[in-house]
Amino acid sequence: MPVSWTLLIVLALAVAGYLATRSRAIALASGDIRRLHSRPSYYGWNAALLTALPALFLIALWRFFQPGADTLLVSAAALVLAAAGLGFALSRTAPGFRARNAVESMVKGLLILCSSIAILTTAGIVLSMLFETGHFFRQYPWQEYFFGTTWSPRFGGGSQLGILPLVWGTLYISVIALAVSVPIGLFAAIYMSEYASPRLRGIAKPAIEVLAGIPTIVYGLFALITVGPLLRDWFAQPLGLGSSGSSVMTAGLVMGIMLIPFVSSLSDDIINAVPQSLRDGALGLGSTHSETIRNVVLPAALPGIVGAVLLAASRAIGETMIVVMGAGAAAQMGLNPFEAMTTITVKIVSQLTGDTDFAAPETLVAFALGLTLFVVTLGLNIIALYVVRKYREQYE
Repeated sequence: MPVSWTLLIVLALAVAGYLATRSRAIALASGDIRRLHSRPSYYGWNAALLTALPALFLIALWRFFQPGADTLLVSAAALVLAAAGLGFALSRTAPGFRARNAVESMVKGLLILCSSIAILTTAGIVLSMLFETGHFFRQYPWQEYFFGTTWSPRFGGGSQLGILPLVWGTLYISVIALAVSVPIGLFAAIYMSEYASPRLRGIAKPAIEVLAGIPTIVYGLFALITVGPLLRDWFAQPLGLGSSGSSVMTAGLVMGIMLIPFVSSLSDDIINAVPQSLRDGALGLGSTHSETIRNVVLPAALPGIVGAVLLAASRAIGETMIVVMGAGAAAQMGLNPFEAMTTITVKIVSQLTGDTDFAAPETLVAFALGLTLFVVTLGLNIIALYVVRKYREQYE
């Protein structure tokens, strides 16, 4: 029997259990629901949860640990467990049964399980990177990895896996992206929260947030087809700075456009959280509208704005597709923004693409790069949370 059929049967049994147990509870109370400890729906949910949850949990565990196991055996065990749960729920149904307590306990356990899965998944990701990074450093010196200035992986030996060119490219592109997104996003947030009418704000804010829903591959195509050639023809070639459409500037500009809604939306929410009484007080003392924004609103919202900028920086550091299609793949260090460079995320993809030997340092270095990127972004997030919590203003 296919597992999908088993799932449908289990869900059908749960629905039947809900209806049957609810009706049984009302019947045992002689139609007077005031005699029941809990509302009739709780008796039904108790049966539905006891019927569905154990069976679904069994199927999930079996499919995870034994994906090739006999589906007939799995289906039979799940249906037996569902029937047993339904029978147990029916047998416990009585006017004095604390159905609400039982349902809330099961829901609480389900929520704890979901939270644990999220935490364990994060721990698994970190531990897998740690273990593989340990294997990498047993084969390649950590001094050359952290302080090497040449990135030249060669399967078969003779690789130079210095991370500094990748770190430089990552930071260079991220700085350009933030230089584009922070002023535009912040000014847009100030305008929408302080100057725009409600009607205009209702149009402008969703229009800006549309940028956040565009897939990054579309931004990459935009960088490759439009922005790159434009920068090459209008700036790089006339100034003698390069002849390639793939450059740090191309990726930085397009990534900055992508980050505008992150900065704008978060800053707008933070500015709107500043109490109106502060604005009224400043205006009452003779300040102009612009002086009120500059001297009262922005200082009050500054910790949250700094947090928004740091979160945008974390997003920029972890971007891949825009860099692949806009900045190229040259691992080099330089100051010319119209030269091709690359980032850590791009090299993680390239080292794990194709037929690779997962025991070779040239492949294991991808896990070291991933762990490095994880530590950097985690540090930025921690700094953002620290700034927001330490300097935020509490208003009544």
